[in-house]
Amino acid sequence: MGDKTGIEWTDSTWNPVTGCSKISPGCLNCYAETFAERWRGTDGHYFEGGFDITLRPDRLRLPLTWSKPRRIFLDSMSDLFHTGIPDDYIAHAFAVMALAPQHTFQILTKRHGRMKALLSRPAFWHQVADQGWKHFIGSQQDWPAVGTMLGGKNLPNVWLGVSVEDQKRADLRIPALLETPAAMRFLSCEPLLGPVDLKQAVTPLGSERGHGLATSYVHAGDCCERRLHGIDWVIVGGESGPGARPMHPNWARFLRDQCKWAGVRFFLKQWGAYAPEDHGHDHGGIALIDTQGHSWEGREDLAPPDAVRMRRVGKKKAGRLLDGLPHDAVPPLVLVP
Repeated sequence: MGDKTGIEWTDSTWNPVTGCSKISPGCLNCYAETFAERWRGTDGHYFEGGFDITLRPDRLRLPLTWSKPRRIFLDSMSDLFHTGIPDDYIAHAFAVMALAPQHTFQILTKRHGRMKALLSRPAFWHQVADQGWKHFIGSQQDWPAVGTMLGGKNLPNVWLGVSVEDQKRADLRIPALLETPAAMRFLSCEPLLGPVDLKQAVTPLGSERGHGLATSYVHAGDCCERRLHGIDWVIVGGESGPGARPMHPNWARFLRDQCKWAGVRFFLKQWGAYAPEDHGHDHGGIALIDTQGHSWEGREDLAPPDAVRMRRVGKKKAGRLLDGLPHDAVPPLVLVP
């Protein structure tokens, strides 16, 4: 939980908070919860309280000790916008990010509503400035990030992302992300549990779904010139660990192809515990799923044509190639003067 990490799309993790609570289907087999709960009740252990929300103020200054620019995933063991985390503590974390412009911070949340509400309020950015002056600066001296913050905008070295495991969560979380001030926006479609259409029609209030004005969640045409900035980066991954659910190859292909169409960076993190059977593995349990995620195990004769056989081989053997190719696109580090 610090200087090094095994997460493929970042360089380091920073956890000023640990602990969380389940909020959607993607949380079912949470790796962080599984790890933390192993130690619940162990006197003196860092996770003695298991996966309960725990503020870690001793970790707040950690990024300030790293001089070399890096991508830092904030709260890999929590969700910064969880309702159990006070506003002023979140502001304190943002003050640290403002004071570490050499780094690029990646914040991923499932609490899209609180993120949007908090970061859209000028009063919150005043809190950030106050926390910076109180804990780090000591006086209201010249601080380049203050002007940005007091204007109610996000910091230029902070990327904001939402978890999107299926279409329902896409329709809930992506619009809120697009309405949140951000230097860079990304999606983590992991664990991917169903097909996700990033060009899904957004239905105006009072109209039937699909009959409204179609819009895209990703870049299209001259959206940036028209200041209608979309999604900059999409991460896709299958689930690993005990109880893992397989990811249909067509779900990953569908997102890859949408990103290619829109000119959006695409990153395939992992297949997870299951790989398509044509990967050449002949050991491990089999799952037969269709493109809607329905299981047809034991009913192979009834399975639709789009059903595929996925073999449980483990994350390492499954690898991270899609149709024989790696997909490693990552936005560049944001270098702030």
